[in-house]
Amino acid sequence: MWALFIWVSLLLISITHWVYTWRNPKCRGKLPPGSMGFPLLGETIQFFKPNQTSDIPPFVKERVLKTLVNTCRYGSIFKTNLVGRPVIVSTDADLSYFVFQQEGRCFQSWYPDTFTNIFGRNNVGSLHGFMYKYLKSMVLTLFGHDGLKKMLPQVEITASKRLELWSNQDSVELKDATAGMIFDLTAKKLISHEPDKSSENLRANFVAFIQGLISFPFDIPGTAYHKCLQGREKAMKMLKSMLHERRKNPRKTPSDFFDYVIEEIQKEGTILTEDIALDLMFVLLFASFETTSLALTLAIKFLTDDSAVLKRLTEEHETILRNREDADSGLTWEEYKSMTYTFQFINETARLANIVPAIFRKALRDIKFKDYTIPAGWAVMVCPPAVHLNPEKYKDPLVFNPSRWEGSKVTNASKHFMAFGGGMRFCVGTDFTKLQMAAFLHTLVTKYRWEEIKGGDILRTPGLQFPNGYHIRLHKKETRECLG
Repeated sequence: MWALFIWVSLLLISITHWVYTWRNPKCRGKLPPGSMGFPLLGETIQFFKPNQTSDIPPFVKERVLKTLVNTCRYGSIFKTNLVGRPVIVSTDADLSYFVFQQEGRCFQSWYPDTFTNIFGRNNVGSLHGFMYKYLKSMVLTLFGHDGLKKMLPQVEITASKRLELWSNQDSVELKDATAGMIFDLTAKKLISHEPDKSSENLRANFVAFIQGLISFPFDIPGTAYHKCLQGREKAMKMLKSMLHERRKNPRKTPSDFFDYVIEEIQKEGTILTEDIALDLMFVLLFASFETTSLALTLAIKFLTDDSAVLKRLTEEHETILRNREDADSGLTWEEYKSMTYTFQFINETARLANIVPAIFRKALRDIKFKDYTIPAGWAVMVCPPAVHLNPEKYKDPLVFNPSRWEGSKVTNASKHFMAFGGGMRFCVGTDFTKLQMAAFLHTLVTKYRWEEIKGGDILRTPGLQFPNGYHIRLHKKETRECLG
């Protein structure tokens, strides 16, 4: 009996010590305030709770701000635990900017294992140093300045054809329609994929992947996470088959990004492997169409709700038409670069959209910041929405107001604007996104009117936000309307 009592006592002491250690992690300095949550789970469940507002995610807001209901205010930097990993959450603009600028020195890109399982162990977000810089330079051959100049006419033609098609339909579910348009364009530029000529539906696999992307990581048949992994597996199988077919029957003249990748793989002494190349193609296809379609859908929602903004945007684009010798000629690079208000509009859309509201890094060594220490090995989660919705920087932060960007020198990233990331890992597809949005908006506001059929709703999660069921009906403008 005494032996049993001793064993039970030792077990209770061990469990108590384990729980205490979990809740009070060691640190050579002062940790930020916060809670590590329950052992093993941490605060993962609270983190994945959907946000159906346009405000800062509840998980962050409840821990940062003191309210009448919530008396536990940690401040702009706090600690937590997500999927078993200790994390420092930053809603502080100075710390977030510091994290981005110290990439490779104090911090490096890091994402939870559930993320790398989804996007691949060799995805560009998980690679560092020379390999990351090498892949980035590869991508810039497509999405750099010269590549985008060549791509502009095709982007405009694609937008014109799709809008024409949609104008002959009773209504259009905008998120899905724009996603299809952008995916087809991007897949053609990357891998010469044309859905009408393919026996397999590549995009359908990406849709299955996206539907379970932000879900609790239980890999059990029937769960959203399991379906997500299956969608990735099928898409990767198709990409691998295309790669092998292309290598078996190479083209005489390279015509897409796949050809360029294959050339790199076959070079003597190359560091590019087939697995890395396939993960890169997968991420590029996902990022280019999913994020841009979300931004476009929200942009049109904002235009629908604000007639003054729509009027000013339309005036800018009609001025471009009036200044041409031939109003029906395509957009030129000079016209694109002259769209001052359009870029303000895109920046404001990106600020409020907060399409990627959580960016992760890992501390490479103990970091002292203000009064706190970020221990080596801990993750840091930068929260752009908290920066973008800070009333001290943005007056009436939840109000859509493109004019707030007038006179601003911010083009892509700053301490108070990080919609496209920052530092050396600033999103290489940013300019491609802006090009697609500007060309689409140019055609839309100069040639069409539209009305909202169904408002839908915005479901925000820690990873992405989904404008669900937003339908519009398009009408072609009369010739005199087009000319203003």
